[in-house]
Amino acid sequence: MQERKTVLVTGSSRGIGRAIALAFGRAGYRVVLNASKSRAELEDTQRLLKQENIPVLAFLCDVSDYQNCRAMFQSIAEQWGSVDVLVNNAGISHIGLFSDMAPAEWKLILAVNLESALNCTHIAIPDMVRKKSGVILNISSIWGECGASCEAVYSASKGGLNAFTKAMAKELGPSNIRVNAISCGVIDTQMNACFSPEERQALTEEIPLMRFGKPEDAAALALFLASPEAAFLTGKILTLDGGML
Repeated sequence: MQERKTVLVTGSSRGIGRAIALAFGRAGYRVVLNASKSRAELEDTQRLLKQENIPVLAFLCDVSDYQNCRAMFQSIAEQWGSVDVLVNNAGISHIGLFSDMAPAEWKLILAVNLESALNCTHIAIPDMVRKKSGVILNISSIWGECGASCEAVYSASKGGLNAFTKAMAKELGPSNIRVNAISCGVIDTQMNACFSPEERQALTEEIPLMRFGKPEDAAALALFLASPEAAFLTGKILTLDGGML
């Protein structure tokens, strides 16, 4: 019997990250969960996986801090070995005029949305290169492609993540490591809970499929991108937006 592969999903206590973790677990992976603050939600997600007899580890860890990431990867290595699939999903948003932001606010967004992906990727690479195998998936946003008013720094962080995806695909391709990103449109998660019913309706009318995406939509695409069926697909930013752009 083939040994289970291990997937690490950052920011997986809820929303898209939770859906991705569940999808990979149900597909036969050992799952490593991560959250920076939401211990109760992290433990709840861990329980969901355990109820389905899915091997799971959970780490409350701020992945925007490099040393925290090193400690997490070391713990994973001691228990399960190296990470086969890395999903850089951790992210936060901020809605408001850039001119009203303080430097501390934009530094936090860049740290969580971009630097966390750099941290985890940097630590995951050596084992993947040694094995000549691995998949890295970055969860991005359509605003990283076209920019969004009142989400300037969020857009910048996701634009940077897209460029990082393309660069790392070229750098790691010779080692048979594939790197792709999912550019999400409006997904029905807590991050979008700030919208009023009127704003939700207006957004829905901009989407040709006439609905918000579901976390499970992103999870299904992530699972495909990590599968052998996507073996020749790398360096791509796949837009998942219901036709919005």
